[in-house]
This record gives sequence, C-alpha cells and structure tokens, in this order.
Amino acid sequence: MIEVLDHDVLDQWRSNPAAFIETVLHNPETGAPFVLLDAERNFLQHAFQTDDDGRLRYPEQIYGAPKKSGKTGFAALHMLTTVLLFGGRFAEGYALANDLEQAQSRVFQAVKRIVEASPLLRAEAKVTSDRVTFPAFGNAVITAIASDYGSAAGANPVISSFDELWAYTSERSRRLWDEMVPPPTRKVSLRLTTSYAGFENESVLLLELYRRGLAQPEVAPNLHAGDGILMAWHHRPVAPWQTDAWLTSMQRSLRPSQFSRMILNEFTTTDSSFVSMTEWDACVMPGLGHMVTQTTLPVWVGVDASTKRDSTALVACTWDDANQRIRLVTHRIFQPSADNPVDFEGIVEATVLDWYRRFDVRQVLYDPYQMVASAQRLRRDGVLMEEFPQTIPNLTEMGNNLYELIKGKNLLLYPDPVIRTAISRTVAVETPRGWRLGKSQQMSRVDVVIALAMAALAAVRAQQSCYNLDAMADVTPDDELGIDAWRRLRLSMYLHSNGTIRL
Repeated sequence: MIEVLDHDVLDQWRSNPAAFIETVLHNPETGAPFVLLDAERNFLQHAFQTDDDGRLRYPEQIYGAPKKSGKTGFAALHMLTTVLLFGGRFAEGYALANDLEQAQSRVFQAVKRIVEASPLLRAEAKVTSDRVTFPAFGNAVITAIASDYGSAAGANPVISSFDELWAYTSERSRRLWDEMVPPPTRKVSLRLTTSYAGFENESVLLLELYRRGLAQPEVAPNLHAGDGILMAWHHRPVAPWQTDAWLTSMQRSLRPSQFSRMILNEFTTTDSSFVSMTEWDACVMPGLGHMVTQTTLPVWVGVDASTKRDSTALVACTWDDANQRIRLVTHRIFQPSADNPVDFEGIVEATVLDWYRRFDVRQVLYDPYQMVASAQRLRRDGVLMEEFPQTIPNLTEMGNNLYELIKGKNLLLYPDPVIRTAISRTVAVETPRGWRLGKSQQMSRVDVVIALAMAALAAVRAQQSCYNLDAMADVTPDDELGIDAWRRLRLSMYLHSNGTIRL
C-alpha cells in the first residue's frame, strides 16, 4: 500500500478520478475492479473541477437516475474518491441516513463493503460499525450519521452523502441537510445527493434542488452545471441491466404514478389514478350478474359503513374454482343523509343476515368505528365478524391486493355502472408509511370500492390459508345436523382456535 501512495500516482489519480476508481476500488459482488457507467464517468469529469483559487466549482452535486441504476454504489465510490484523493489531512466524509432508515445509510454499508473488497485499502483501513478510518491517507475518516441533526452539529465535511433525498420529508431531516452545508474553510467540500424523483407535495427539498439544477446550462446530455450546482438527471435507463424486459416488467407491476417516479424519474403527486378503466373492463364478464342464492357457496364480505355522510357499501366475494379467480358475488349500496341516516340494525345487519341465509358466509370484515354494536349482534346470530381497522398497514394491504387482482385479471366482475364510476374516481394516495385508496373529488362515492377491497382480501387470505375447517369439522351441510348447526360448529371451532386458524 505504501508504494501505491507515491505522490506522482496520487496526482495522476486526481487528474483522472475515474482511473482511481477502476484501478483501486473493487466491486464486492465480483471481486474485480469497478467499471464505471458512461453516465457516472461523465458526471465525474465535472465533479472535481476547481476555480482559480482551487475551490470546487460545484459544491452542490445531484445524481438522479431511475431505480436500480446503481446510485447507492456510485455515491460510495464518489465518497471514497473525494475523501482519499481530495480531502487532505483529517478529511471527513459523512453518510447520512434518511427518514426511512433507522441508523446507517446504505451508502455507508456500501463504503465498508468496497473497502473490505479492495486489496489496496483493506490492509490500511480500520473498519468499525459506524466508522472507517484511513491512517495512510492523513487519518481520513468516513462516518455514518443517523437521521438526527443534533449529531451532525460541528461537522467539517469534505463530502456529505444524502441517498434517496425524496425520503427526506420531515423537519428533522431538513435541519440535518442544513447542518451539513459545505464549510467555507475547505477548498474541496461538497454535498452529494443521489436519488430518483419524489412527490411534488412531499419531497420539497429534492424538488427545490431539481428545479435549481434544471435552470443551469446543459453541459452534456442530461447534465446541467452552473451557479455552484452540478446535476445529472436521467429519465431513461443508464445501466445495461435495465433491459427492455425489465422496464416492461416494472410497468406491469407498478402503479402508474410509481412507475413514473421510480423508473422514469419524474416527479408525481401523492394522488394518482388507482387503475385504468381498460384494466377494470378487462375483468368484467358481460352477461354475468348478481348471484341470488347458493347455500354452500363460501363467500367473504366487506362492509364500509357510514351513518350520515358517505354511502354504506356491502360486497360479497368468493373464489371461483372454474376460472381460478376471485369473483364478485353481490353487493348493496345505501346512501344516508343528515335527515335519513342509515339504520344499521334494519338495513346493514339485515343484509348480512340475508346473505348469511342465502350463502355460506365465512367471514365479514368491518371497520369497528361505526359497527361495534352491529358486530356484537351479528356474532350472536352466528356470523363470524372480524374487525379490520382502517390503519395504514391494513389500507395498504387491501389496496395492494385489489390492485394486483385487477392488473393480473384475477378478478371476475359483473357489469355495474355504479361500481365502474366509483373505480374511475378512486385514486391511490401515497403517504410516508404506505398508501390508501381515496377519492378524486370530495363528493365522489368510492365506498363500494373500499368494501370490495376488504372482501377480496378476505377471500384471498382464505385461499392462502393452510387450514381447512370444513375437513376438521368432519361434517357437511347434508349431514343430519343441517346447515345452521354446521355453521355454528365451524364458528365455535374458529373461536376456540384463538385466532390461529383462518376461515
């Protein structure tokens, strides 16, 4: 290692940082030296330009590219290059965790792995859980910092790395960003951002940087520089592994807004259309209608209830063996008003009990906010009621499930203009903790979509269950006990299982 640190070699690397990366730094996955992408090489050609006083021209640097472009790895390479070649004695580099990371940035983890994989660094570096020190490079150090602006006070960085800046949305993270401003006491000091696009109404910090960078002259394709900022912002794949087949797969699996944000690297809003009407119509079978009765047909029910404002909707679904899809069995919608609120006992409970008599109702999912009393009465009548609070995890799960069923054409629907209108007005609302189904306009009625999502989730869960209570009960509706006794026996077995068995 000492032989490599010859001043002539260091000067050569400083004039060509890409050569340092492709000679000294090794890929942990292959063990071979890194080979930079063209987009990365173009960025580095401008990243270390200095003015007549030897100061960096661009202390603010942003590298934006689609998901899975290798941005985290590039940030680690940039950090090691800056600290080791341009930092001087006692150089400090900081990898900062964002709001979605608990303690250590993924960039810091990448730095450690690269150091441990690179023979010329491994022997000299001292690696701990949150720090990498390089005694042979003037005691340079790279440190991981949690998303806590207090721990960053007093830092004197040559580089601060902010990975996936779209997730820096809190006041705490904004203060962390402010604390890591490049200090004027160092001629080489920069703040590096690697990210894809965020949400216009949440990722304010990233959007401000993007707009500032976009206002600068374009010095190379997708590369802007000027006014102290260098920004690469790519809307198309930059890595060879991002193939056309991968893009097609991402477009099929991601919601349109997320595809635009993650893959096309375009800023979006948190509200976007849930599904296209073409995808919905592909699930509709002309000539299919409400099922009237089939006492042995297992159905799962979702109830989205409201007393005076939104409508109250009940939806029943089943698993269709013939088509291997979740099938819409029947639904009801009741519209309350301030003068005529919903009569839960006379309407909602009566509908559930009517379906209970006409079908084999296995489970009813409901939001306990409005239906505690009704659920108690229905349980006494033998109906298996399961609370499904409208929490973000529950809302995300049921929304994802319904989305995947529609996208994969695994939902069988009968034509209904009211449901179709409701789905057309349904949006996916992104939040920092997940997403939920919402409505595009204040007066839109999407309650039937919520109830459908609940019922479909219950039906899918049942298909995924490894337990079969019918077989365990060893009784069928044709036995002498009759269908009511059969249902009560199965319900009793479920309740005594302490929740370990799903219907």
